[in-house]
Amino acid sequence: MNHLIVSFIASCLALVFALKVQAAEQASRLNVLLFVVDDLNDWISLLDDKAPIQTPNLERLASRGMLFTRAYCMSPACNPSRASTWTGLRPTSTGVYGNKSDWRSAMPHRPTVMQRFRENGYQVKGAGKIFHHHLNGAFHDDTSYDDFRHMRPQLYPLEKLNHSPEYGSRNTDWGSWPKNERDAIDVQTADYCIETIQNSKDDQPLLLTCGIFKPHSPFFAPEKYHKPYQDIALPNRQPEDWNDLPAGARALFKSKAWFWKGMQETDLMHPGAYQAFIESYAACVHFADTQIGRVLDALDQSPFRDQTIIVLWSDHGFHLGEKNHIEKFMLWEKSTHIPFIIAAPGITKPGDRCGHPVDMSVLYPTLLELCRLPPDETCDGESVVPLLKNPKGVWERPALMTYLQGNHAVKDTRFRYIRYADGTEELYDHEQDPNEWTNLANNHEWDHVKSRLSQWFPKNEARPIHDLKVKK
Repeated sequence: MNHLIVSFIASCLALVFALKVQAAEQASRLNVLLFVVDDLNDWISLLDDKAPIQTPNLERLASRGMLFTRAYCMSPACNPSRASTWTGLRPTSTGVYGNKSDWRSAMPHRPTVMQRFRENGYQVKGAGKIFHHHLNGAFHDDTSYDDFRHMRPQLYPLEKLNHSPEYGSRNTDWGSWPKNERDAIDVQTADYCIETIQNSKDDQPLLLTCGIFKPHSPFFAPEKYHKPYQDIALPNRQPEDWNDLPAGARALFKSKAWFWKGMQETDLMHPGAYQAFIESYAACVHFADTQIGRVLDALDQSPFRDQTIIVLWSDHGFHLGEKNHIEKFMLWEKSTHIPFIIAAPGITKPGDRCGHPVDMSVLYPTLLELCRLPPDETCDGESVVPLLKNPKGVWERPALMTYLQGNHAVKDTRFRYIRYADGTEELYDHEQDPNEWTNLANNHEWDHVKSRLSQWFPKNEARPIHDLKVKK
């Protein structure tokens, strides 16, 4: 009997010790603060010191870690970009190509990176636009979170601010609005993240995702964010830029051409409308940067400042008239080039920059490795932790982008090579032609470049999955 009592006591002590060790391990894990920004392109001071749009808080974040100067989305549309990044699987692996593709039905058993953190003892919270927000929030994944505050519905002024029936709808409006900054859409998201940081305990690690909606249209921002940009220069354009586009580009572009043509008509009828449109986009970026700064301030004022990995990325780029195009939905540089920052205590050095081309397939495996979670060999990308330690280290992969089935772009440090579903091509030399005005694809002098880059195009492509339809 005494032997049984001793064994029972020993077992209890062992259990208590194991629980204490587990609690200590959890408490020692780094927190993660993850920002994703919508429609944020590369015409910003973070990526170009000559750019007119100022992003001081993004620069402040980059000064704490590593900025990837050649980072690219996996697809220039919200839903496929976000679904791919959060699951670590490319559109060509899943069939999620479009904004209405039912990504969760395509991957019912695929854990998002947030789920992987939950499974490994993290508390996972978030707010704002994390998954695609259309169709009444039907794309949101509740199983990814312990707690989530959905993005507040967009508010609108009583009348269209640009007074132009020639351009779009209320969702493509722009101007100085609202008067009260607290009525702006991302303030609630930032508030939730600030409150979460302030109320966090050190007994369980936290993954907090902050989805900033602006500068997504409508381009509304309070007046004070417009003032610095009232004389903003217009983006570089070449009027005849469409002349050397191949058939595949024209077919892809056809349904989107109204954005630019409508803006031209609007500017003819209301001179200055185009510049006001650009000003409003810049104001929205500045506003978004300010909300990010508020969350960073809360983290800096908390006990977790030096125990938190911070990541920031944008779901895709955005054209403001470059290549005579407005919006995303194409495979050019402006549609796909994004800001991407990782600040990881003990790994990154302050102010590091990496010029290797990467796409967002790297995020899922990188977060797992940074937080010492079990790796996932099924991911389509590779961890960039080696680059975080040595930004000039070996990196063999270019960035790969896909928009709709069969259309792909590959980007290395110098060239962008696009091949469309019909086999037609574009090739741009960014050393000589950063604006992508001259298509070299039909010049045989560059066949060796196309041959080298074409090896990275996907060999197999999943069929497109059905669109999600929500009952009204």
